Amino acid sequence: MKIAVLVKQVPDTETKIVINANKNGIDESNIKYIVSPYDEYAIEEAIKIGGETTVISMGPDRCIESIRTALAMGIQKAIHIDTQGKSYDSYQTAAALAKVIKDGGFDLVLTGKQGIDYDNGQVTQMAAELSGASQVMVIDKLTINGDKAKVERRIAGGSKEVYESGFPLFLGCEKGLNTPRYASLPGIMKAKSKPIEKKSADELLGGATALVEFTNFELPPERAAGKRIEGEPPQQAAQLVKLLREEAKVI
Repeated sequence: MKIAVLVKQVPDTETKIVINANKNGIDESNIKYIVSPYDEYAIEEAIKIGGETTVISMGPDRCIESIRTALAMGIQKAIHIDTQGKSYDSYQTAAALAKVIKDGGFDLVLTGKQGIDYDNGQVTQMAAELSGASQVMVIDKLTINGDKAKVERRIAGGSKEVYESGFPLFLGCEKGLNTPRYASLPGIMKAKSKPIEKKSADELLGGATALVEFTNFELPPERAAGKRIEGEPPQQAAQLVKLLREEAKVI
């Protein structure tokens, strides 16, 4: 089985975001980047399944660091779709990924349920559609038996949906599917010398143009200072009710 793992490099969750001068994105100059955490579950699942595994990531040269993280964990091959400093929307990203996946003849495509940066949750679904493949998003259990995959996903109320599908198949991985491993020191050393196939994003797009344009980014307003209510519980309760009625106007 040929397995592709789609990995996105995202800002670390502790990053302090600064809007760039054009207000169409963030200032990337002082950001620490990591593998999107949900993608780690996809990496781990691919390694557990076995077969021929390939990590695919689209972005500038810095995303090679995340590619090597996947290689260090145990993925065998790598493809970097180089954006060469350009920005692409979700549709264009999906189109480029779909082209690589179709050309590579992958049976199973695993990725996180969404990237933790824009939180759109769009690329995997569109890439599956453009590839003509089946898809199930936000799964927390996967069993492969021959030419069929059985997957489970949580839904509201503690219930689960169960799907059975053939291949090719795209799956969006969720926390609970597995426990991602840490890269070993030998794995990290080997990953440094593994070849990474490079492809040009522009050459893969096939004429796909952006459907979304980002403008006027702004940070949320600063929170107003809170109030501390002094006194004994009865007095505190009375004061709180007064504030909720007269200032907050919620009662």
